[in-house]
Amino acid sequence: MTVRKVPDVTFRTRVRDESIEGPNPFRWEDKTTADFFGGKRVVLFSLPGAFTPTCSTYQLPDFEKLYPEFQAEGIDEIYCISVNDAFVMNAWGKAQGLKNVKLIPDGSGEFTRKMGMLVAKDNLGFGMRSWRYAAVVNNGVIEKWFEEEGFSDNCDSDPYGVSSPQNVLDALKKGEAQAA
Repeated sequence: MTVRKVPDVTFRTRVRDESIEGPNPFRWEDKTTADFFGGKRVVLFSLPGAFTPTCSTYQLPDFEKLYPEFQAEGIDEIYCISVNDAFVMNAWGKAQGLKNVKLIPDGSGEFTRKMGMLVAKDNLGFGMRSWRYAAVVNNGVIEKWFEEEGFSDNCDSDPYGVSSPQNVLDALKKGEAQAA
């Protein structure tokens, strides 16, 4: 079996810095794939965009709510990645009141492209975005993959179910997400 790893990229993030005064106390900080995935077993999920209906109503809130159950199954972190910039992802996280799920901005879409998940969503006015998927990643190696059906550019629908937190958690509980 081929070992599939997450791609090696650098993400441009914005982090709170108490030494900065004023209404925007954040600074740029580069984070690498190794920073997020090295030495940890995580759930990574991707979605078409911050503030979009399915993502904001079901997918992200349910991963947030079920975080303790994921921890009980040996998951160290849950990451949500989207082809959105750090400003949008930070605002979305604040609007969602996140405490557990960590957001990764893939502003240029480099990670998503290297994962093979970049699709055109011009029919929605989005441009290039991520197809919806989830994965269990152990120290950078993908253990289990959950990809929504119908992968295509300008898809007429937004399938959701395979990558849902409930489905990923169920696979973990059944031991289906172990390294091969």
